[in-house]
Amino acid sequence: MSWPLASFAILALALAAGFAWYERSRPSSRTVAAVASLAALATLGRIAFAPLPNVKPTTDIVLIAGYTLGGPPGFAVGAVAAVASNIVFGQGPWTPWQMLAWGMVGLLGAVLGRRGPRLPRPAMALICAAAGFGYGLILNFSTWVTFTGQHTLAQFLVIEGEAFPFDLAHAIGNFVFFLAFGPALIRVLSRFRARMDVRWALAGSAPVAVLLGLALLAAGVHAPSARAFANTGIAAPLRYLVGAQNADGGFGLAPGQPSSQLASAWAVIAIAATGEDPAAVSRDKRNAVSWIRGHLGQIQDAGDIERTVLALAAARAPLGALPTRLHSDQRANGSISQQANLTSFAILAWRAAGERAGVMAAAKWLGRQQNGDGGFSFASRGDPSDIDDTAAGAEALAAAGVRGVPLARARSYLEREQNQDGGFPLQPGAASNSQSTAWAVQGLIAAGGPIGRGLGYLRARTGKGGAVQYAAGVTQTPVWVSAEALAALARRPLPIG
Repeated sequence: MSWPLASFAILALALAAGFAWYERSRPSSRTVAAVASLAALATLGRIAFAPLPNVKPTTDIVLIAGYTLGGPPGFAVGAVAAVASNIVFGQGPWTPWQMLAWGMVGLLGAVLGRRGPRLPRPAMALICAAAGFGYGLILNFSTWVTFTGQHTLAQFLVIEGEAFPFDLAHAIGNFVFFLAFGPALIRVLSRFRARMDVRWALAGSAPVAVLLGLALLAAGVHAPSARAFANTGIAAPLRYLVGAQNADGGFGLAPGQPSSQLASAWAVIAIAATGEDPAAVSRDKRNAVSWIRGHLGQIQDAGDIERTVLALAAARAPLGALPTRLHSDQRANGSISQQANLTSFAILAWRAAGERAGVMAAAKWLGRQQNGDGGFSFASRGDPSDIDDTAAGAEALAAAGVRGVPLARARSYLEREQNQDGGFPLQPGAASNSQSTAWAVQGLIAAGGPIGRGLGYLRARTGKGGAVQYAAGVTQTPVWVSAEALAALARRPLPIG
């Protein structure tokens, strides 16, 4: 077998393995849409900067995709961007190598995303520059394998030397591009992941927390007791959520999908919010609490830890070392990765674990992130306030024991942004949706605000079968929206500490 044939055989196997991994991860429709959008952005970035040889933001975009969304999406963004952009630049034997090279950049981003606290901007910019050299190394290797007859180290070094100016330009461009737009894109994608994968809420005037189910959640309850259905405010939504539990006791992102930590944790929270014991809700004598504890290896980052701690605490199950692991993500200034979103959830998780260590430092940092309008953003002070993160901030401050002006300002922001139909939008001025309304209701409970109109909006969106519409006029009724509405309608606090 010749060098080119052998190398392409190995290359084909590597690409097939990468795409198989992506498919086996069963990405949600929203993740698929995000991958497609990022691949298109990476493609356009390469085309737009074509006049500057080897200067393109593609590598940065691919690395950020992996950093925020994980390995399979990061790999897919890189591989698809290579194929798509070569429709313009020309397909050839170099295309699979470019697919592999950018796919590996996406995997590098995923590794960095799993390592813990967010890296500073200069460090990430330097890593993007290094990724440019790594990409060039793979492409130079492909040239050595495919287009030369002498497969010697000397020949490879010659190719490396000739390519160095282009690789250097690529690295410098990556460094500059990340400094210019990298942090903003990370915030946007992190916000997307939180919006589609995670939701939290607090209920009650005392320091208590309820974690709301999120993105594509199929929270289901197998044979709930009659007591749960006695509350007519939650009966129909709870019925709608029945039946999604898998035979292994866990829950998938949608009925019939494999169980995951994400969906199983939201299912536990939704069940606990109705007053049921999550450990008593089982299928084939298996329950979601046991499934979560048996699959802790799936936990990747601080958000996963926070969600799992709150779920296990809601079920009164042992937490193990999870709260301690979360302390390792706390920075010297008290924040978790400089994000109000993650810091709010860390406060709730620590209080759920009965801990005080780290809570006050986190609450002080979070309090400083409150914007002049009284709201909170996903990241930090100065970014636009939104309803969901303001509600989460109010919940966290209340859980930390903060009272007075900060909560009053958050309450005023939420009341001010409530729409005429009683619902709340994600961003001020937009149309109401059930997800943000459920979130805002919990935030107003924490801040001592009125919730009647918000609950009325949720009831108006609830159909006869119990499914809750995402918004008026929207025919889709995702089960995760019903789960969030159920938690808000139940208004049942979960004691912390």
